[in-house]
Amino acid sequence: MKRNFIAKILFIFIIAVSFNLNVFADDYIEDDSILDNLENMEVSSTITTTLNINARHATVYDRASGRILYGKNENESCKMASTTKIMTSIIVIEKVPNLKETLTISKKAASTGGSRLGLSTNDQITVENLLYGLMMRSGNDAAVALAEYVGGSIEGFSTLMNEKATTLGLHSTHFVTPHGLDNDDHYTTAYELAKLTDYALKNETFAKIVKTKTYTITINNSSQTLSNTNELLGNLDGIYGVKTGFTNGANRCLVTACKRGKLDIICVVLGCDTKKDRTNDSTKLINYIFDNYTIVNVEDLILNEFNTWKADHFNSFKINKGTSSNIELSINLSSLPYSNVAINNNSINNISTSITFNSYFEAPLVRNTNIGLITLKVDDMEYFSLDIFNNNEIRKKNFFDYWLCFLKNYFSYIVG
Repeated sequence: MKRNFIAKILFIFIIAVSFNLNVFADDYIEDDSILDNLENMEVSSTITTTLNINARHATVYDRASGRILYGKNENESCKMASTTKIMTSIIVIEKVPNLKETLTISKKAASTGGSRLGLSTNDQITVENLLYGLMMRSGNDAAVALAEYVGGSIEGFSTLMNEKATTLGLHSTHFVTPHGLDNDDHYTTAYELAKLTDYALKNETFAKIVKTKTYTITINNSSQTLSNTNELLGNLDGIYGVKTGFTNGANRCLVTACKRGKLDIICVVLGCDTKKDRTNDSTKLINYIFDNYTIVNVEDLILNEFNTWKADHFNSFKINKGTSSNIELSINLSSLPYSNVAINNNSINNISTSITFNSYFEAPLVRNTNIGLITLKVDDMEYFSLDIFNNNEIRKKNFFDYWLCFLKNYFSYIVG
């Protein structure tokens, strides 16, 4: 008799609740500040150190992550001399479908001063051979010939150069000429020149040209052997390009790409007093990085941390008025800014990952709802963060869900 009376009271209570579903949400206050703070987090992207070098502007760029491993005035605008030709060559390679095309050298190109390939008016030469002359011999005459061929004029080609710079996010870079002879409106930064070089090296044709030590070209059916002006190429372990430069305004410049093992870097030195200084500075910076940095697979670190946390927090979520609280957790590794990063050897043991998340939600919960953030830090400096998502949809309970729940509990109680 007592059991039947309790069952009736429970039945009346559930019916009342079905018409006032808010009763289940009154004792839990959601903390919105967690996700709000996550959205406003800033990710630092620069690591700098100090070495005694002659160059006025310099940087070492980690190609795996795009991070700066060394910087000296790396974001200050300055003249770039013939390192300009990195942009000139990549535009030509991308714009000309057949590099075997032959062109005729104009009087303007032939009369260009400074470093020269040695072209004369009406000479016949292929675009490909001009590119080798441009990057290996640093021919200003080759630069003008290519600019006229692709852009119609120096001005037209400069427009293409600046459009490309904008596309690549080089906002402190501006081009006036294809060769880099001194002009106050022609400038870049060490950092942006490294970014440009990184982009160019992803092109197989460009990479092949700049790593070539000697090459034979043909002008008017006559052969001429070129030697690369890059003094480090073939003389320092791992060097595979890229470009030298010199003008009175820019002084001695050198952009170098070097890879040893998994560590792949671009070293830029601008504004060196002498050729010896740019050689010594580049060598010092390159050897410093390879002696003190190691490539770390941060994708594995993030994935391991996430999987461990996921197993430990399977039952940590509350979906108020939801048909379930079984959140399906996921991260999108393809959104990682990089999978590998060069880390200073002194900081290898100071790599940490942390997860911040919201455990309470109001139903319905749609698929791909952001529920938290996983962050990687080195020496307490944030490198990047990755969103954590709910990968399934959780519906809000309706009248019938509550009714079925009541019936299930009611009959279980009766039977029990």
